[in-house]
Amino acid sequence: MAELTGVQKQYILHWGEMGTRWGINRTVAQIHALLYLSPSALPAEEIAATLSVARSNVSTSIRELETWGIVRAVHVLGDRREHYESMKDVWEMFRLVIEQRKRREIDPTREMLRRCLADLDPKEPGADYTRERLGAMAGFFEAVTELHDQMKRLPTGTVRKLLRMGTKMRKKAG
Repeated sequence: MAELTGVQKQYILHWGEMGTRWGINRTVAQIHALLYLSPSALPAEEIAATLSVARSNVSTSIRELETWGIVRAVHVLGDRREHYESMKDVWEMFRLVIEQRKRREIDPTREMLRRCLADLDPKEPGADYTRERLGAMAGFFEAVTELHDQMKRLPTGTVRKLLRMGTKMRKKAG
């Protein structure tokens, strides 16, 4: 990808900013945005030059994107360097991101809440109230996990239809 257009720059900058709001390193998000917009796989050197970031930062960021499963290394005929491309199916990409976030954030929180509830000493002051509050939080995380598990089993086309159906229902109700 040679010179970025104004729209491409705008998208890459915005995606980087959104990444920081989601707890993702700005450069990681910008590299993902660049690869998502690129019609062909890019070598790390070109990514670094295009985004004006250090080559070492690109390597670290690419590894993180690979662990999320949304970027992969590919080989280009006649070039010994590895090139990188982003997953292009946004629905599948967000399914992977949601799965990773669930694994990294929701699952440990559910486990911690279960441990806290199991370890709660009923003789301690405020134990009943603490159990009630932690129980409500644990119930929420269990419900979110159940929703995630149900959505994960559905084909992408069905998820799209459900979302459109929900929008139509809100318009009729409101």
